[in-house]
Amino acid sequence: MGHCSEQRTGFEVTKDWNGADQVAIRSPRGASVRVCLHGGQVVSWRNHRGEELLFSSSKAFFKPPKATRGGIPICFPQFGNCGTLEQHGFARNKIWTIDDEAPPLNYGDNNNNKASVDFLLKPSEDDLKCWPHCFELRLRVSLSMDGDLSLISRVRNVNGKPFSFAFAYHTHLSVSDISEVRIEGLETLDYLDNLSQRERFTEQGDAITFESEVDRVYVGCPGVIAVLDHEKKRTFIVRKEGLPDIVVWNPWEKKSKTMTDFGDDEYKQMLCVDAAAVERAITLKPGEEWTGKLELSAVASTNCSDHLDHPGRLL
Repeated sequence: MGHCSEQRTGFEVTKDWNGADQVAIRSPRGASVRVCLHGGQVVSWRNHRGEELLFSSSKAFFKPPKATRGGIPICFPQFGNCGTLEQHGFARNKIWTIDDEAPPLNYGDNNNNKASVDFLLKPSEDDLKCWPHCFELRLRVSLSMDGDLSLISRVRNVNGKPFSFAFAYHTHLSVSDISEVRIEGLETLDYLDNLSQRERFTEQGDAITFESEVDRVYVGCPGVIAVLDHEKKRTFIVRKEGLPDIVVWNPWEKKSKTMTDFGDDEYKQMLCVDAAAVERAITLKPGEEWTGKLELSAVASTNCSDHLDHPGRLL
């Protein structure tokens, strides 16, 4: 793990084995989250029993500038290869800073029941050469008393002209066996199938289950969906705002063997369910700001129906 720790109010800064700074947040009941300043990436989320809830590949590269395979990378200002930039944009490959002077949120998340850390990314000269737009990208990572994880991102246009971008929380969930997992809440929705040149289809199943490679962008999604892991009797509740799409991805066996930073059989233990804005780009005029939010909860499957029936207010 890390060494050379520095205790700060509400969180701890450590160094990983490559010397990169990581921030650790812990709840009084024992849940924890770790965020790496390389990429502003959540790399670990554990419940009060110490169980890891996010997947990270055993073959992941943990050295900049390569993004780590797993956790929750931030995809900005591009998702996938739909543009001229590197895969998923450059935000996940840059060094972020801890933002001690983050402006207050307007969404009531200044909550005493949550431990939070704010992060900031601004473009470098190299970034401006490949994407000539001045921006501020802020990320607040919070952990509730009950161990719920929330991420709030804000993109501000500090440019003299409008710009457009895509965004996604590329969330790698840890599951027991992908063939025993299903997603509820995306029934009857349209999706773009990345395995068929982004052709548009309509979901026909009562729930999404997995028996082969899946790479889809579900559009116009509800604010709450559930990922049910039958073997672990655990359900992930995914809540989102400002992010109309859900990306669902599992590489399955054949593609896994072509990925150098991914184990041949690791597809069985992971599922990406990304809150995203992919189908339609977000456009900001000078001075405008966009906010996108994600909250993840892990609950016993017997208790999950209440979350879907009564989603309540996000965050």
